[in-house]
Amino acid sequence: MPTIKLVAERQAEGRVCEIFEEIKAVLGTSFVPANFRAAAHNVEHLEAYWHQYKTIMHKGAVDHATKEVIAMVVSALNTCDA
Repeated sequence: MPTIKLVAERQAEGRVCEIFEEIKAVLGTSFVPANFRAAAHNVEHLEAYWHQYKTIMHKGAVDHATKEVIAMVVSALNTCDA
């Protein structure tokens, strides 16, 4: 059960809204995943988290899809339900 209230996309303003739009464009989704919406309460945290995510998940020798599968398995092993 989530303990952090997520920032709704329709409530995002300014830089948070810009980052949300970039997230959707880069990920190719019509929504912002919950992990980013949780970080959006503080724009500096969201910016840092998004930068880190892009650096880790979209660069390097291992392709993005493989990295996502690894992240999903780790989350399952850690009993993450969100």
